[in-house]
Amino acid sequence: MAVEIEAKIKVNDLSVVRARLQDVKATFVRNALETNVFFDTEDRSLLAADEGLRLRHTHAIEDGKDEYVITFKGARQQGQFKNREEIELEVCAFGDAITLIERLGFSRTLTFQKKRETWKLDNCSVELDELPRLGFFVEIEGPRDEIISRVRQTLQLGDRQLVKPSYIAMLMTHLQENGEKTKVVEFAK
Repeated sequence: MAVEIEAKIKVNDLSVVRARLQDVKATFVRNALETNVFFDTEDRSLLAADEGLRLRHTHAIEDGKDEYVITFKGARQQGQFKNREEIELEVCAFGDAITLIERLGFSRTLTFQKKRETWKLDNCSVELDELPRLGFFVEIEGPRDEIISRVRQTLQLGDRQLVKPSYIAMLMTHLQENGEKTKVVEFAK
């Protein structure tokens, strides 16, 4: 069973974190535009169980490569950081994957874009994320809490408050609080 362990931190400016990553000789991986499509049952049984089902299209900016991954996320476990079961399956056709998921009885709840810059540092992935309506975040994902904590300190983010909700939860709250009925959140074109 794969487990996702991550720390998410809201920041005002990604350039400060990017400069720090460069200073500590982190390895740049890629820039990408992600489209995330979340699904649930009509009665929202996944949400009620604190689980998630997502189809992600990742378009790499540098080489134009596209990836499509279906992800199931289990309920959050106790821990200092967000910790949950994660099962991923790469697929080769985005539209066919949506059709399959819908035929299995799930419907789309929210689709949103995210700009993501990926770095590697000390056995962790460091993601610099920008989301429409929400702003800028840093996610540090790694194999153990202590390694994530060390990377967080290295990036001078140790004193910043952790963000516990997922991006979809934050976006859905934002839409509800602002009376927006949309189910698609994208960057302005």
